[in-house]
Amino acid sequence: MAEVAEERGGGMFQSRTRKLGCLGIGLVVLALVVVGFMAPANLLHISLAAETLHVFGLGIPNTLLATWLTMLILITISFFATRDMEMVPSGLQNAVEAVVELFYDFVESVAGDRTRSLFPLVATFFFFIILSNWMGLMPGFNTIGVWEEHHGEAVFVPLLRSASTDLNFTIALSIVSVAAAQYFGLKSLGLPYLGKFFRYGGGTPAEKAVSPFVGILELLSELIKILSFSFRLFGNMFAGEVLLIVMGFLGAFILPVPFMLLEIFVGFVQALIFAMLSLVFFMMATVHHGGDEGH
Repeated sequence: MAEVAEERGGGMFQSRTRKLGCLGIGLVVLALVVVGFMAPANLLHISLAAETLHVFGLGIPNTLLATWLTMLILITISFFATRDMEMVPSGLQNAVEAVVELFYDFVESVAGDRTRSLFPLVATFFFFIILSNWMGLMPGFNTIGVWEEHHGEAVFVPLLRSASTDLNFTIALSIVSVAAAQYFGLKSLGLPYLGKFFRYGGGTPAEKAVSPFVGILELLSELIKILSFSFRLFGNMFAGEVLLIVMGFLGAFILPVPFMLLEIFVGFVQALIFAMLSLVFFMMATVHHGGDEGH
């Protein structure tokens, strides 16, 4: 009987401990949410353009600082992963080789025998963009900054902001991607590649009249790729940043967590889409077009 009573007493103690623990967690969550609501309103500053930091009289966009930091991290990882190469890799070399090999096999399934020439640029796009996207979720981004005066009002300017939320950054990447497609096309097909932009001749009189306009449309389609590339990446990442800022303002520390997990997935998907679309356009540029061979 004494043992039964002891077991019952222990069970009641454990049950009471669980209840107190749940109550304590609930109170902590409630306190964090209240702190979020008590945050100053002027901290909720959303700017479409990158904010400018003034250092020694020079205006430097905070997204440019984030870009430099992304490049520094990639260079540092590459340096230490390849500093002492071994036939049987281990540590950082093993991890980097595993990731690169996995992505190489994925690209090879699309590019085939052209993988060796196209992979370096495609992989650079992917790893550079995904790191830029994920760095925007790191502590310090959009939270550590300085107060600057704009139009007579004190405005909080973060020191670091994800580079992918700057339209200048995405446009620059898009220009590189589209220009690289033209380079691979010229390298693979030679000067006849330009025939799709400067069409002439044709069979019937109607085809001869339409050919120049078809070439103009081809040229416009290449320019439109720049807009579609840049606004797709910028729009998705900027929307995610705004969502996290608003959720952090409404309920700091707790409410943004599920949205941060979602942004990790979105950052990966957007980097993969940009890299794979670039790869597809590179492949299309290196393929002979049947309609061009007769010109």
